Amino acid sequence: MSAVTDTVRVAPATNPVSQSIRDSMVVAKRNLIRMSRIPEMIIYGLIQPIMFVVLFTYVFGGSMQIGNSTSAADYKNFLMAGIFAQTVTFATASSGAGIADDMHKGLIDRFRSLPMARGAVLTGRTLADSVQTALTLVVLAVVALLVGWRVGSDGSTNAAKVLAAFGLLLLLGYAFTWIGALIGMSVKTPEAATSSGLIWLFPVTFISNAFVDTSHMTPWLRHIAEWNPFSATVQACRVLFANPGQSPSDAWPMQHPVWASLIYSILILVIFRTLAVRKYRSATA
Repeated sequence: MSAVTDTVRVAPATNPVSQSIRDSMVVAKRNLIRMSRIPEMIIYGLIQPIMFVVLFTYVFGGSMQIGNSTSAADYKNFLMAGIFAQTVTFATASSGAGIADDMHKGLIDRFRSLPMARGAVLTGRTLADSVQTALTLVVLAVVALLVGWRVGSDGSTNAAKVLAAFGLLLLLGYAFTWIGALIGMSVKTPEAATSSGLIWLFPVTFISNAFVDTSHMTPWLRHIAEWNPFSATVQACRVLFANPGQSPSDAWPMQHPVWASLIYSILILVIFRTLAVRKYRSATA
């Protein structure tokens, strides 16, 4: 009598990295569909940066000194990198509010009950917010061109540098959305997430080189502004756009703004993604 051997097919183990990517894309798609069904989210997200462009350009344009110039045209070109950077960082507040809303409604707990990667819920959310931020930047760039913003006309820039500048802006915005994710996981209501998200964003964006030349600040405030991660990205964009920049500075981030922007953004991303995912695990346990 011959022995009969039963062959049992064992399903190959799922690669954790591929599962995390797949789950993140599913959650991102869910959030993008939700955004498309609530167009007010996108419209209101566009109104604020457009108002900043118009107000700063026409109200302060002729009274700001950039280097030795008080030209309104020079200030427009100086201003836009700051407005772009402010727009991508202010998306942090809406990210935090959205995650806090999902927590408040119990949606995060439902996701947790599914066989999916733990970090995928937050990653998917931040990716979807980054897509919305990219669309906002496109519209804002068109508005900036309409009011007179131009990239360098002296031949010192090109399409690759301009795209690199927008890439740095999106990287900074994506890194900051993880700060929003951590805030959203740490508060109890969407209203609290919005308020706590904006409280720290205002000093970060205004104590910087975004709207004024830091050479006009008191020494201790100028030192803070020049080492501000936000300022590094603003200065990097001005270099890549070949727009007027602030006065020469001895601060390393101002002398090497592109590298400083990359380093700052990656550090913020790694640190706050780790903290946010850890908070997600403990908050929904």
